[in-house]
Amino acid sequence: MFWDNYTETIDRISLQKLQLKLLQKTIERAQHAPYYRALLQQEGITPDTIRSLDDLRRIPFATKDILREQYPYGFLAVSRDEIVRMHSSSGTTGRATVIFHTISDIKEWASLIARCMYMTGVRKSDVFQNMMGYGLFTGGIGFHYGAEQLGALVIPSGPGNTKRQIMLMREFETTVIHIIPSYALHMIKAFADEGIDPKKDLKLRIAYLGAEPHSEETRRRVEAAFGVRAYNSYGLSEMNGPGVAFECPEQNGMHVWEDSYILEVINPKTLEPVKDGEEGELVFTTLKREGMPILRYRSRDLAAVYPDPCPCGRTHRRITRIKGRTDDMLIVKGVNMYPVQIEKTLLSFPEVGTNFLIILDHKDYNDHMTVKVEVSSAMFTGDLKTLHNLKKAITERLRSEILITPEVQLVEPDSLPKTEGKAVRVIDNRKQWG
Repeated sequence: MFWDNYTETIDRISLQKLQLKLLQKTIERAQHAPYYRALLQQEGITPDTIRSLDDLRRIPFATKDILREQYPYGFLAVSRDEIVRMHSSSGTTGRATVIFHTISDIKEWASLIARCMYMTGVRKSDVFQNMMGYGLFTGGIGFHYGAEQLGALVIPSGPGNTKRQIMLMREFETTVIHIIPSYALHMIKAFADEGIDPKKDLKLRIAYLGAEPHSEETRRRVEAAFGVRAYNSYGLSEMNGPGVAFECPEQNGMHVWEDSYILEVINPKTLEPVKDGEEGELVFTTLKREGMPILRYRSRDLAAVYPDPCPCGRTHRRITRIKGRTDDMLIVKGVNMYPVQIEKTLLSFPEVGTNFLIILDHKDYNDHMTVKVEVSSAMFTGDLKTLHNLKKAITERLRSEILITPEVQLVEPDSLPKTEGKAVRVIDNRKQWG
């Protein structure tokens, strides 16, 4: 049930006992998968040898590369006639990874999404417009099933076609949307072009932002423009998709649903666990999936666990915003940084628009970073000194945040490339130099 207060507020000792019981059952299921049958036998691991949650660390990590090596059926723990759904990664960085689901898996996933949506205020009377991609991508269809389980009216609009999205919002009085953060920023300009004030002309009250890391500044800008409360959603296809972790009404960290997943946070270099409050790589183990259980999957996503309990009363631990991915990290002049740090800094300026682009080059045998930033049209019609001062302020604040000095170029609105899918924020021309 999606409003199961007992499960959401269960005491930590009882929750850990539940996790251990579910982990033992997961090990039993995993033994039927070709990959885990060989691995667990090699490591001498059976359900009986898992006597505490600490014993999980005896199992080697799973990675995306291992999933690719076992493509397509190496992780399948049931017969193929029990599988009713397959999802897949894009495969843009190599062979795609595939995830299989039984009927029970789909129901469990939908229940998690329904729990997330109910927690943040969605009810049967709501109209939910799902602006995420459908198909092999998990984002759209996961929320679709969860909203239907709640009994809300679902509009499966999918991504793009902005004018049609706005028309649907107006005509069907949409109250809840699911949208990529960068596309939400893009829609702010679209509303203005259509002469629409979302706060007055629409019925929106809740927005779910997911599929790409974003800053608190992005959330607040979306909330102010749309007149909604915007909630951060986290998931990954290997763990079903969205619904792994979700913000509660406190909007201060995402609760990982620990009755469905075991969360570990490790140092990505040493692979040792880090303390609560310290940033590390998130590692997940499925606890209820039948078709394709995965043990200790390295997500590559970087975040930290809040050390203090949530004021909302839910006992499932919270993670911070995803800072980035270990494989998205930019190294410029020997300094490590993430695009979301630059986004956070830029959007702290009210004069800055909704689009920016980071371009990395080699100049004189050294790294060079250019940050192109769209600013309001008014900045180009007034005193040039004002424009110069803004550029100087942005440069100084970026230097303080990322510890190097980029070349900042202020450009007019709509002059940078736009996309209705995930935003392209970085162009790294250094790759051609090897």
